[in-house]
Amino acid sequence: RRSAASRRPGARGGGPRSLGRTLVGLVLLALTLVVLYAMWFMPEADSGGGQQRGSLGESSERGGDSGGDPDGPQGRGGDKDEDTGDGDSGGADTDSGKQPSEGPGSGQLPEGFAMHEDAAGFRIALPEGWDRRTVPSSEQVRFDRGNFEMIVVNGRDSTAKYGKDPLAYQSDKERELEPYRSSGWSSASSLRRIDVGDTAMAEGTYTWEDESGRKVYVRNRAMIVDDRYHLVLVIGPEDEEKAVDRYFEGAVDTYQPLS
Repeated sequence: RRSAASRRPGARGGGPRSLGRTLVGLVLLALTLVVLYAMWFMPEADSGGGQQRGSLGESSERGGDSGGDPDGPQGRGGDKDEDTGDGDSGGADTDSGKQPSEGPGSGQLPEGFAMHEDAAGFRIALPEGWDRRTVPSSEQVRFDRGNFEMIVVNGRDSTAKYGKDPLAYQSDKERELEPYRSSGWSSASSLRRIDVGDTAMAEGTYTWEDESGRKVYVRNRAMIVDDRYHLVLVIGPEDEEKAVDRYFEGAVDTYQPLS
């Protein structure tokens, strides 16, 4: 019995040592596996990551291309400057995004336009082939071709009578915009004042339904020169916005009173 009893403590003492060796072996095995994983798999992950970043960059470029085509139906930002047709397709962006850097008459002559010096006392670039007529009762000079019309008023109204705020004049008092104010179907947008040196100007984009029921799209600028209001408007069909924008932007900065 004593012999058996003396052996039992020895057996109990061997259990923890065996467990410790097992744990140490497991830890070493785990470390070995980690090192092997790092050696064999990490380079492939880096390589794959580099390829993934490259593919994401290409995807971003394609996304930019698909969403930024200025000639597409959604690409309104560049339609105005890039359209060179006569209005067969209409854009929708009503904000010109273009501000004159100098006063009246500072604009460059665009392609497809010719400089016109008018007997009414002003100079302006006109689209080639447009016809001229006058409306003496309203002191307007009109140029037109097809469904498009440009109206020029050379200093008819004075600031002494209508005030020196071109934006208020454009919105409330300009006779050429009376159809907008009286129409049951109308809208106004991109209304802004522009001050260049001593010249105060206002611009706006309008739509209205005229007396014949036609819906029109209109770009307007009113400018004060020598205490008098000078006006340039371009009017066209509502679905021909790009052409109206092109005609207006090609002409308006070239307008210059001569007297």
